[in-house]
Amino acid sequence: MTLVRAATTGFVAAAAFALGGCATVTGPTPSDPLEGFNRTVFSFNETLDSALIKPVATGYQAVLPQFVRDRIGNFFDNFGDGWSAVNQLLQGKPSAALEMGLKFGVNTVFGFGGFVDVAGAGIERRREDFGQTLGRWGIGPGPYLVLPLFGPSTLRDTAALTLDWRATPEAFVDRRPERWGLAAVHVISVRASLLSTTRTIDEIAFDKYALIRDGYLARRRSLVYDGNPPEEPDADDSDASEPTPTK
Repeated sequence: MTLVRAATTGFVAAAAFALGGCATVTGPTPSDPLEGFNRTVFSFNETLDSALIKPVATGYQAVLPQFVRDRIGNFFDNFGDGWSAVNQLLQGKPSAALEMGLKFGVNTVFGFGGFVDVAGAGIERRREDFGQTLGRWGIGPGPYLVLPLFGPSTLRDTAALTLDWRATPEAFVDRRPERWGLAAVHVISVRASLLSTTRTIDEIAFDKYALIRDGYLARRRSLVYDGNPPEEPDADDSDASEPTPTK
């Protein structure tokens, strides 16, 4: 999971599930045994976002036309499509892998390196990452974690960080200044696209930490099972392996 993936799966998932009526747990939850530590890190991340990332993203949105922002977003999304195809293959979904691989190839070749989503109208984008792949292999999520800068995660998703990072365009840049510059653009691009979403969360959330946690966990579980998760395990078995999804 990259910082950007954490942002999208955390904030967007929280919004999707909370705004859709997903209940937020206010008491201690078995999936979050490190809640005290996590809340401290969450507060740090919120402070950093308010002081630096959000203002820059707001300026980015105000200065760059929508057309330009869309092209930049397409470039980063295209890399994600290639990695999604690899993970779909690892999950035993060859048809989906072929489709996403085709989308990646068409957009890379005919879309000027992915800046133009040529295949967008014909092929749906299905996000997959190595954390989801581990889940498909039957590995449970483990405890919920909030990572400095990276945001919401689980033990399983954190273990997938290195491989997921290797699938970002930043990983292909050798020189450190250019690599960090590209990473900064990536983060700001995604953060700008989430400004209205996070504004809504700020307005409705009684406990923003719990809302994002519950939304993240629910969304990640749904993604592992392709939108059709089984019943939740008993609280005493929260750290147990997930039932292996059917292929």
